[in-house]
Amino acid sequence: MDEKAILHRINEFIEEEHALRDAHERAETDGDEARRRLRELEAALDQCWDLLRQRRARIEAGQNPDEARVRPAAEVEDYRQ
Repeated sequence: MDEKAILHRINEFIEEEHALRDAHERAETDGDEARRRLRELEAALDQCWDLLRQRRARIEAGQNPDEARVRPAAEVEDYRQ
């Protein structure tokens, strides 16, 4: 996945996250289901940001950015930005 595709996925996840939060505020969603999906989105966003950082670091180091790999959510969650 190249940088453009990663950024596209990030934007899709953010849009879904905002829509879920808005729907939840209007009481249009099941609270438990919305919270579950928000946790999934947060994990997916962490993974995308991590992959993007890996690719950029590889480019700066003169390495192949295509060798960057998605790491497990448990590994990348809660990284400091």
